[in-house]
Amino acid sequence: MEGVDKDIIAQINANKCMFQMPSKQKSDEFIDDMFRFLFPVVSGVEQGHYAAELALLRLKGKMQELFLPIRDQFEIGCSRATESFFDALPEVHIKLMKDAQAIFDGDPAAKHIEEVILAYPGFYAIYVYRLAHQLYNCEVPIVPRLFSEYAHSKTGIDIHPGANIGEYFCIDHGTGIVVGETTDIGEHVKLYQGVTLGALSVSKDMATKKRHPTIEDNVIIYSGTTVLGGETVIGANSIIGGNVWLTESVHKDSTVYNQSTVSVRKKKTAI
Repeated sequence: MEGVDKDIIAQINANKCMFQMPSKQKSDEFIDDMFRFLFPVVSGVEQGHYAAELALLRLKGKMQELFLPIRDQFEIGCSRATESFFDALPEVHIKLMKDAQAIFDGDPAAKHIEEVILAYPGFYAIYVYRLAHQLYNCEVPIVPRLFSEYAHSKTGIDIHPGANIGEYFCIDHGTGIVVGETTDIGEHVKLYQGVTLGALSVSKDMATKKRHPTIEDNVIIYSGTTVLGGETVIGANSIIGGNVWLTESVHKDSTVYNQSTVSVRKKKTAI
């Protein structure tokens, strides 16, 4: 490794075993197995009561196995975190069905709600977010980020598990969306591709502060728009047009857009 600073190599080696890490492969597998459990339409096989109970027990075992390398880093313990997660699963499923309905209602191209569940990357990213957010609320270390990065890699949508997102959340297309850790999103909010809900440049000691914007109920944000800052609030029932840059709050019932000019050059005719 010629040309690489030896002090950096020494530091990397010194930090190698500072923390045990969960298996990314097992994390990815758990997400896919849970998707098949929550939405049997994916596997094409409707489960009876006994089969569903057995699948649930297997998922609990897989979660415990996933937590095993980091068991010493838990505040509330692996078993309690697992039970809290699965106790909340029916409520998470209800929220996801509302999200699927919002996406279906908002997209004329969608023919069936099952199509949204099976084929829409926006729904898949929301699905993973809702699982990751539940673990985040249980103060599970590392795993929520593994979940969110799996969705990021598959969909191009980056939702931090710490964000608070209300019901009937709709992502249309979705590629390039970024939602930061302390973002608050209300109900019936719709985001298009390329939207960033981010932070202004801040120092590390702001980690526990609100750094990302608040989006109130019934807001639509069109593609390519960036909204930054923990004090920035987009008021309810507002529409934010495409390619807008916002670092200040917007009152409710507002319409904000980026006015562009179009210049048409006349083609020169040959003499």
